[in-house]
Amino acid sequence: MATVLHGVGAATALSASKSIDSRKFQLPSRRSLSERKGSFLVVRSDGRMVQSSKALRAEKLITNAVATKADSSAASTASKPGHELLLFEALREGLEEEMDRDPHVCVMGEDVGHYGGSYKVTRGLADKYGDLRVLDTPIAENSFTGMGIGAAMTGLRPIVEGMNMGFLLLAFNQISNNCGMLHYTSGGQFKIPIVIRGPGGVGRQLGAEHSQRLESYFQSIPGIQMVACSTPYNAKGLMKAAIRSENPVILFEHVLLYNLKERIPDEEYICSLEEAEMVRPGEHVTILTYSRMRYHVMQAAKTLVNKGYDPEVIDIRSLKPFDLYTIGNSVKKTHRVLIVEECMRTGGIGASLTAAINENFHDYLDAPVICLSSQDVPTPYAGTLEEWTVVQPAQIVTAVEKLCQ
Repeated sequence: MATVLHGVGAATALSASKSIDSRKFQLPSRRSLSERKGSFLVVRSDGRMVQSSKALRAEKLITNAVATKADSSAASTASKPGHELLLFEALREGLEEEMDRDPHVCVMGEDVGHYGGSYKVTRGLADKYGDLRVLDTPIAENSFTGMGIGAAMTGLRPIVEGMNMGFLLLAFNQISNNCGMLHYTSGGQFKIPIVIRGPGGVGRQLGAEHSQRLESYFQSIPGIQMVACSTPYNAKGLMKAAIRSENPVILFEHVLLYNLKERIPDEEYICSLEEAEMVRPGEHVTILTYSRMRYHVMQAAKTLVNKGYDPEVIDIRSLKPFDLYTIGNSVKKTHRVLIVEECMRTGGIGASLTAAINENFHDYLDAPVICLSSQDVPTPYAGTLEEWTVVQPAQIVTAVEKLCQ
């Protein structure tokens, strides 16, 4: 399991990593991927790697239970040689590997260059690759997002960073009318291989405008894929897969997960953009979640196991499209579904997922699908109120007990 370090979300605290030698406007003289030890790996949804070319706290939670089953994704890498990275470092490593591999990959956004990004995901890349491939932009999300889409039309593979995902609402027109539709409206003449990424979610007293969950905003745009990372392992794998995709991909990162630490393989690997991850196999109830809520669910799972329940936890990862194969097999086994999300309840990912499950697997359900979502209110600045707007582990325990009665 990944562990959380102190100081999550403090961008200035992330500046301790080593600097990279300056070599502007030149491709790096680094050994090719084919020279690296180990084979190319693809991560499947079961976690296996295969070779391929105050009321909320009313119930006491058990945080150190020993009866929980192993996290399959962690188990798959724990016994292998590798290196430990924080999540933001894993994102950077994936980005750097792809920039080494393909000179068409470039980065643009506010402060992504010599400042290294607000959360240091791009630190050192401007010194290594030059200002043409790591482009600092003005504070104009609509302009540089549109520029990135145009660059993708000409054959580049741009990564557009939103300093905060909420700011990308300024570029909603470009993302919707251009990014999502140009492949179709051009009759297939243009591909838009662009990655749009950045921090989002409810932080620690960041206020309403910096604590937005925009998955629900973007999910209805035709032609867009959406994924959400939750561990350093899948952060790197999803980043690399998104860059290689011929489709526009929005990669959601949570502001409170950047300092998660985990050991990841030394070998190159990618994660499927369309597969969920089996976090914990179980028999009694299927819990579907993603991003930061994965950790609230796993905390609740410890309590549930000690109460005699055996929950199956799935990190859906792919927010669009849903991996209905993995989800459906789980529903057919457990016959009960709980969705836990940080997104808004009205029109959120949980609402869409509930509809998909009812439409496809209604006959296998022994109880109605329960969806735990954030409150439909702007996120308060006050810490206590902020906590009340987000699903807490005790609520998850109560919901599972209700489902399994």
